[in-house]
Amino acid sequence: MTAVTIVAAYVALHLAITAGMDLRACDRFRDSRARAVAFTAALDRYAAGDVSARAGIRAGDTWFKENAPSGASRSAVSSATGDVEKGRVSLARERVAGLVADVERDRARLDRKLDSSRATALCWSLPAAVLFGPVLWLRRRRRSGAAEIIEVVSRFAPRQPRWRRPLFLLASGVGYVLFAGGVLAISTAQRQGYEMPPTVFMLLLIGGLAGLGAGALILRHTRPRSARGATQALLADGRRPVLYLRSFVDDDSAAQVDDSMAYAGIHSREEQLAGALGSVGPVITVGRPGEVLPRLGAARFYLPLDNWQPAVLRLMELSQLIVLRLGLGDGLWWEVQQARATQPARKLVLLAPSGLPEVAERLDEHLPTPSRLNKVAGSDPWTAAVVTFAPDWTPRVHPVGPVPRARTSRGSLVRRGLRTMKDTLGPTANFASPAHHLARAMKSALASVGLRRRTMVWRANLAVQSSLGKGAALVTALALLAFLVFRALELFAPR
Repeated sequence: MTAVTIVAAYVALHLAITAGMDLRACDRFRDSRARAVAFTAALDRYAAGDVSARAGIRAGDTWFKENAPSGASRSAVSSATGDVEKGRVSLARERVAGLVADVERDRARLDRKLDSSRATALCWSLPAAVLFGPVLWLRRRRRSGAAEIIEVVSRFAPRQPRWRRPLFLLASGVGYVLFAGGVLAISTAQRQGYEMPPTVFMLLLIGGLAGLGAGALILRHTRPRSARGATQALLADGRRPVLYLRSFVDDDSAAQVDDSMAYAGIHSREEQLAGALGSVGPVITVGRPGEVLPRLGAARFYLPLDNWQPAVLRLMELSQLIVLRLGLGDGLWWEVQQARATQPARKLVLLAPSGLPEVAERLDEHLPTPSRLNKVAGSDPWTAAVVTFAPDWTPRVHPVGPVPRARTSRGSLVRRGLRTMKDTLGPTANFASPAHHLARAMKSALASVGLRRRTMVWRANLAVQSSLGKGAALVTALALLAFLVFRALELFAPR
């Protein structure tokens, strides 16, 4: 609804500017009848031998060129002036014989155009105005639904100057535009380079690499500084959050960028995980104490080292889903114990790491039945398995890793669609990363406890390409805004 309101308001504003320009054109053409009579009189005097009337003819031609619409009157005056310059005065008088009638027709056409512009602008303004109220009401209602957890989280959110995030968002916009432009230039050079002259190919390739590198450097510096904190993420979304718990030693692994992303890889595994879990709700997590900049992915808040347990228990209660990455720290197992003791079984999702067989043994100590995690876990290098629970806390282990692709008949619609997608996305497509495998396993795991999110895997994949999407969106938005400003300057420019 917000998107529809913004589009309707933009179109209504553009149409209002158009209606203003049409009104201005009508006002400039109001005394056209008198101008037409004066031009005809000057032409008659010139035909009678009054050479000074030639200045009046030229003045009339200049006025009609500046104030008359493209139509019969403007054409007639221009042609008549040209005939005068060539000495064909009698032909010029014939051309303007019906000039007054032409002027009246042009005025009527301008009035009809103005009426149409006003009506169209009004038609677009009404839905924008009608939807504006519900959008504000829904926004307030959405925020009120998350007011309790926002109050809890805001006590632990660091205070930042108001200018900080807008400034770095603006700088990030420059980086996104450069990054997306660089990727586009390199992709164009790779696909169509054989059709280009060598000079154009080299300029496109070098320029693309320069834009890509500059954009990546800008984004590396600005994205952590423009990232939303937990409070801002909750205010922006309004749904009950997903609480992501993990050991701080896992942050380095989650911050890795998978090599399968080729040259477009700037988004970490945690960003993809947060994108996938975003289909359930905003993802929040406890930040590492003392870190200068927040990690990208889940929105951070910071708890005191000596009294963090009460806040975590309260957030477990207020969250709609608890995603906990297992490890060797005692704090994690305290959280597992408390989640099992105080929360419904369907709320807890465990992510089991690979290469730690002792985790399975420790997990079984907290469960009524063995998980058999070591035997069922997959081969993914980041997360081996996703564990959910039946209402009686019986574990359900979902392995993470590549799965065999379903065969499709040659030439089938699915096969052609997949090939087209691969050709379109090119090297930015990432359908074999650890985060993709995890999102697919998590989708299946959540479906087993009745929480179906069909867009989870796609959200994880789109999170990888958000830099390209944001770059394209910013270019489009800036182009539309520049066009609107240009039209407004045309409307208010002095004549």
